[in-house]
Amino acid sequence: MDAVFCPIDAHFADEISALLQPPPSAQAQAISLSLSEYFDQLITNRGCTGLKVKQNGAHGKGVYADVDFREGDLVLKDQMLAGSQHSANKIDCLVCSFCFRFIGTIEVQIGRKLYLQDLGVAVNNECDRQTLAHIPKKTCQINSSDSEDDSYVKDPTSMEECASTSSKYGTPLPKEIVESLMNGELVLPYSKQFPLPSVISCLGGCREAFYCSQLCAEADWDLFHSLLCTGARSKSSDKEALLKFLQHANETNDIFLLAAKVVSFTILKYRKLKASYPEDQGKCTADNHDLSLLLEAWKPVSMGYKKRWWECIALPDDVDTCDEAAFRMQIKELAFASLQLLKAAIFDKECEPSSFHLDAAFLSNSDLVVASPVEDYFLYIDDLPQSEKKEAERVTRPVLDALGDDYSICCQGVTKLQNRRSRN
Repeated sequence: MDAVFCPIDAHFADEISALLQPPPSAQAQAISLSLSEYFDQLITNRGCTGLKVKQNGAHGKGVYADVDFREGDLVLKDQMLAGSQHSANKIDCLVCSFCFRFIGTIEVQIGRKLYLQDLGVAVNNECDRQTLAHIPKKTCQINSSDSEDDSYVKDPTSMEECASTSSKYGTPLPKEIVESLMNGELVLPYSKQFPLPSVISCLGGCREAFYCSQLCAEADWDLFHSLLCTGARSKSSDKEALLKFLQHANETNDIFLLAAKVVSFTILKYRKLKASYPEDQGKCTADNHDLSLLLEAWKPVSMGYKKRWWECIALPDDVDTCDEAAFRMQIKELAFASLQLLKAAIFDKECEPSSFHLDAAFLSNSDLVVASPVEDYFLYIDDLPQSEKKEAERVTRPVLDALGDDYSICCQGVTKLQNRRSRN
């Protein structure tokens, strides 16, 4: 199999090596001091005390306690460097695109899921841009005060589709009920006990990103989304190319969406650093980018362990060890194809070496599991006194049946566990 040729690797070998390579041992003491200063500042900014990040030669970095914490004390409240909701998860819940908090109402969460699953979106693993575009104006209460014309995106798709499509998840509800859940006409019993933040639209006007507050919307725009937005005010250099990148990521591996956010983060931070660069120290140009500024922009990512994706990805069980080289080459080709699409969408010549992010994997990444208020809601109904529960279930039982086995099994399982604990 022919090797994949990446011009970025060829043109910026030294720069990429500087971004990827751990510091030489001769600089260990200076690097240790740099790490200590960086994390001390990070902990200070987070408003947390009693913690220290220390470098250990054998095991890497670790978080140590300087004080004795009591039970119930908040030890650390941190902000993730970059995060992205899995494409397949977007049908299940509507969350803030920055902090991933559930947003809307219990009714909107349920109605949206029923609507999308009845369209068969989950089966097709469509991206959020395609799914949300099908939701008619009146069926989704979105605060669009930040949009250009203060209006919703209209789509001619009829709600008839919702009722006529047979749901694979459970017993489908009539379209009128699904619609009334989404537009707020139908209020489920006791749902007010689970208030959620109002839905705030993307500053760029796209239908892919939604937020729990203006603060989150502005933070995501400044840090990541302005280059990756498909709306009218996007700062992407080529929105058509961006759409192709998003489609490719959703059809292959949505880790590329997360990698794109890191690339966007680095580019945007580099531009801010360059804009504040003292003129008497010289200016960066497209032909002679300042690597020191790029390294500074990349610094938050550099504090994690870095390795190229195709070098560290685990070999799937169905791939024989004798085919490992071919498998890793296929992964490399996939990453290169994604990189080409992203470059066409948000290319910045001065930050070109940072595009290798798309080829790299950050081994310190992790999944974020957020408690579902919808599951909590059904558990609350199940725990009501019998008379109140019976009355509430006249409305909630058909809804739960329509959601299918995922919610029913979860709620039943947790309820049984709680009952066992109460008897012990």
